[in-house]
Amino acid sequence: MNAVTPEFHPRVLEEACEWTAADVANPTAWTEHFSRAEQDELEAAVAHAYAVSDDFLQIGKAQFPLPTLGARLKRIETELIDGRGFVRLRGLPRERWTNDQMCMAYWGIGAHLGKPWPQNAKGHLLGDVTDQGKAPGDPTLRGNEIGLVGLDFHCDGSDLVGLMCLRTGVSGGLSAVANSVALHNRLVRERPDLAAELYNPQPFDYRGEQAPGKPGWYLMPIFTEHAGRLFIRLIRPYVLASQRHADAPRLTAKAIEALAWMQDMAKGGAYSVIMDFEPGDMQFINNYHVLHGRTSYEDDRAAGKIRHLKRLWLETEALTERPAQFVNRVGDGYWSRKLTISRMDAAQ
Repeated sequence: MNAVTPEFHPRVLEEACEWTAADVANPTAWTEHFSRAEQDELEAAVAHAYAVSDDFLQIGKAQFPLPTLGARLKRIETELIDGRGFVRLRGLPRERWTNDQMCMAYWGIGAHLGKPWPQNAKGHLLGDVTDQGKAPGDPTLRGNEIGLVGLDFHCDGSDLVGLMCLRTGVSGGLSAVANSVALHNRLVRERPDLAAELYNPQPFDYRGEQAPGKPGWYLMPIFTEHAGRLFIRLIRPYVLASQRHADAPRLTAKAIEALAWMQDMAKGGAYSVIMDFEPGDMQFINNYHVLHGRTSYEDDRAAGKIRHLKRLWLETEALTERPAQFVNRVGDGYWSRKLTISRMDAAQ
C-alpha cells in the first residue's frame, strides 16, 4: 500500500455499475419479495438446519438447502457485484417466527451469498445494530453500537454487508444508500487531484481494537483499483479520529477536502436513495460500490419499541480477485479461536 507517484492519474472505473437517484427511484427495482413457496422452502431449510445443529457456526450452504431459492440468490449475488450493488429482500414471516428462527433464516440466506467475515475484535460473525448504551464521544465507539443518532455514509470491512430487521423503533431509522462508483468517477472527471489523494494510504482509527502494544491506527487507501475493479474503504469519522493519535500520519489538506466532497455529494441526494425496513426485511450491499447510512430514530424501551437489526459481513464467491487488504482472514489461527455469534436478541 505504497503512496501513488506524482505521475499517477486515476481513471474512471466500472461505469456499468454507476447509477443516479433517478435510476433507482422505483423501489420495485431493488425489492425482491419471497413467494409463499419460497417462504415454505425457507421454513423447511430452517428446520433442517436446526436438525443438524443449533450452533450457527456449524451451518453452511449445504446445511441450509434451498433447491429453488438458491438459484435466485445466486442471481442476486451477481447483481450485487456487477450491477446495482444493493437489494432489499422482503417476505420472511416475522409475525410467526421466533428471533432464533429469524436469525437462522438470515444466516442461511447469507451462507448462499458468501462466507461469514468477523466484524470486530470479539470475532462476531452475526452482530447487532442497536442502541448498546455507548456515549457519542467514546473513542472505542463503532457505528453499530450507538443508537438514536443518524450515521453518515460509509462502508464496512467486507465484500458484502447484510442487515436484517428484527424490530423497528418508534420512528425514523431509515436506511440510506449511495452509489460510490458514480461518486468516484465524478471526482476523477472533475477533481482528479482529489481522487488521486484518496488512492494514497490514509490513517484509520482502530477504535481501541488494536493488538496489545500496537498503534491505535492503521493505513489503508480510500480508493483501490485491482483487476479493473474499484474497491472502496470509506469511514470518514474513523479517518478523522485517527488524528487523536500523535504518531498517526497527519491528513493532508487535499485528503480532508476529498473526504468532505465524498460525504457532501453522497448526502446531496443525486446519487442516493432512502428505504424503510419492516420487521423481517433484509438488505444486502456491495461495500465496494455502495455507501450506506441511516437517519436518526426514536426508541421507546418501556413499550418494547427498540430498533434492532442483525448484521452479516460476507465474502462473496462472485469476486475471484481482491486486493490484499480486502482478504477475509477468517481461516487463520487467530480468528478460528475467536469466532462467535452475538445473542443480544435472546435477552430482549
